[in-house]
Order: sequence, then structure tokens, then C-alpha cells
Amino acid sequence: MKKTNDLNSTDRRSFLKKSGIVMLGSTLAYQTGFSNPLFSTAKSTIKVGLIGCGGRGTGAAAQALAADPDVVITAMGDIFEDRLEGAYTALTTIDAKRVKVDKKRKFIGFDAYQKVIDSGVDVVLLTTPPAFRPDQLTAAIEAGKHVFCEKPVAVDAPGIRKVLAAAKKAQEKNLSLVSGFCFRYDLPTRAVFSRVLNGDLGEVRTVSTFRNGSGNWSNPRQPDWNDLTYKLRNWHYQNWLSGDFIVEQAVHSLDMMSWVMGDQMPLTATGTGGRQVRVNEIYGNIYDHFAVEFEYANGAKGFHFCRQQEGTSHRNTVDVLGTDGSAFVNVGMKYEITGKNNWKYDGPKKNMYQVQHDELFAAIRSGKPINNGEYMTHSTLLAIWGRMAAYSGQTISFEQALNSDVVLGPKIEEYNWDLKWENQPVALPGVTKVI
Repeated sequence: MKKTNDLNSTDRRSFLKKSGIVMLGSTLAYQTGFSNPLFSTAKSTIKVGLIGCGGRGTGAAAQALAADPDVVITAMGDIFEDRLEGAYTALTTIDAKRVKVDKKRKFIGFDAYQKVIDSGVDVVLLTTPPAFRPDQLTAAIEAGKHVFCEKPVAVDAPGIRKVLAAAKKAQEKNLSLVSGFCFRYDLPTRAVFSRVLNGDLGEVRTVSTFRNGSGNWSNPRQPDWNDLTYKLRNWHYQNWLSGDFIVEQAVHSLDMMSWVMGDQMPLTATGTGGRQVRVNEIYGNIYDHFAVEFEYANGAKGFHFCRQQEGTSHRNTVDVLGTDGSAFVNVGMKYEITGKNNWKYDGPKKNMYQVQHDELFAAIRSGKPINNGEYMTHSTLLAIWGRMAAYSGQTISFEQALNSDVVLGPKIEEYNWDLKWENQPVALPGVTKVI
């Protein structure tokens, strides 16, 4: 494989110009210069397929219905029938007339995603566990579908490279690709970070992010479950399915770090982590705490701290220190700048999950696609990179992180209910190899 990538450009503005990408304000999305006339008429129906019918998928489908009165859900897919039927029941309770999913379009199994894509839908919602996302996104874009793609977009570097290629293909095909990095669609966060990017803090020198909280749900093993079923029912705790919790959950904080740094990638990452509390079998092979330092080309530093431990204090914040002041975000509570340009957010607030879908379907209607592919790969790579540094105990360069050939799980075509996939041992710094 050629060891270069557009993410590694030393002149980002030049790359954006050459590739026809235009920055769109504080969302840092990119947009093609050509219209897609497919849904430019005001009243045409947009058919949506849901791939992954858990809680997030059900929520995304409900938000798609709320975003446009002529959206209909016409296909659903999941590996578990009970999850699909639960989502179907919930959605029909919201609007039964627009959930037009007959038995022939309820797809169960590891190939359900392809069946949804091939069922005649116009838009797919990708909300399966992250390990499946690179291949499912690739298949959707190859088939010419607009996509809502939940975060994170991959669990390892080979997956990141697939997603980057798919995002470029979406741009070439004038398809919309909206990411599940929901804080990019949060009005207060957009407002404060746009001011940072416009220079209200002067030059940014440090960014510190915290995502501290309790643990996640778990499903006890049932008598009729084999080992693969048990792991898939508890996918958060298998690093080959989730990427570990720094990738699956705390990546939101790293996305905000990347955002305020103009989505420039750092040079190196040094980190630590481990598992102190979640040591039982149910917790698979993931850590319960991480701490990572990123160093940027201009000497700026990014610090990320996260933990999932019951009984501990919660924190979800971003602190940005610049030469002319500082910015502070306490998610859902406070958005302010102090220093040379004092400011506090006092504007409107909207459900950021709904805004994602509002803007996605408005873009489809207008024939002017939006594409979040660049930043969603940047931010996911930051989280994978931080995990690599913590797992190995080594300082990892950008090139090492991006070009790693380490694959955490099986190929998507290898999945079947007889698959035997053993978890790798819990990572030991100084021992575990990540590149």
C-alpha cells in the first residue's frame, strides 16, 4: 500500500482547493459545486432504509421522519430479529403511515445491510456497531445512496482508509454524507467554536477535553446464546467491535478538539490507560480509563481524559486556551469566552440530533449535497490513535497511526453464526503491538 494520504497533507488549504472542497462555516463540512437533481422537486418521496435497529438507529429513523414530511421508511435490517421488531414497533407508534416496511423488507442476518441497500431506498442510516461501518458505508456509496453515518466511522486504521475512500467517492457522485458527530450540529457549540476559529482567542495553544462518566449497559449471557451472540449483544466491550470506549463514546470530545484546531492533525500522540474497575468477563477486553497528549506542528498541545467507572464524578467539558483568552464548554450548560473578547452564548437551542437530519434532508432536497467525510475520518483517527498510544505505551506518530495495518476483527464477509473469534488479551503497555 502506498504510504501517503490526503489526511497527511502539510498544506490543507491547498489540498481543499485542488480537490474542489469548500469549507462551510463552523461545521467544517465540504460541499461539491454541482447539484444533484434527484430530489429537487418539492413533493417527491424520499425512501429511507435503516441498517442497525438498536436505540440509536431507532432514534435516527425517528429524526429522519421528523426532518421531512415526505420521508418514508421502507426497509430495515439487523442481525437480531428482536432488535428489528422493537424498532419497527417504536417507529410505527410515531407515524405508522410513513413506516412502510412489509415483511419482505425486514432483513435479518449479517448480509441484511446489503439487502437494505439493494431494496430501492434513496438514503441509508448506518447505525450498526462501528466495526461494520467502513464496509457498509462503502457499499452504500457504491450503490449511489445518500448516507447518515453514525460515529465513530471505524475501529482501526485500515477501516479509516476505507472510509476516506468512500467519502471521496460520495463527493464524486454528488451524494450527501452526514456524520453522527452531533456536536457539529449543536447551535451553542457551533457558535463558540466559530468564534475560536475566527480568532477571538488569538492563537490556540492548548485544548483539554474530559469525558468522565459511569459504565454502559450489559446483557448477561443467555442459555441459547453462543459465544459470538454474547459478544455481539455486548459489543461495547469488545475492542474489535467498538474500538474501545475512547473510540466509541469519548470520540465526541476528540471531535471537538479537532474542530477547534481547524481539523489539523497532530504530529504525535503519547498516552496511558488501563482497567481498574471493569475487570470481569462481561467487560470484554476494553479499558476503563485513558489519558492522551497530542502535539501539533506549531507546538500546541491537546489533552484528552476519559473514564467509565461507576461511582465516579461526571464531566463533559472542553477548555481552549489561546494567546488572547480562553473558551469553556460545559456540554449542555455553559458556552463562554473570557479575555480580550468576552462572550456568552444566549441564542436558541435545538436538538442537535434532529438538526443533523434536518440539514441532511434539506441538502438532498436542494440538490446541493453536504459531505462530512473529511472531519469524521480525522476525529475517528484521533481516537484510534489515542488508543494505540495508550495500549502500547509508545509515542505514536501520525504516519504510524494512519498507515498501521493492524486489523482488530474479522472481515465482514467472514461473519456467520459459527464464527469463532477470540478476544485479544487486554492490552499491556510495553508489550502490545499496535503498528
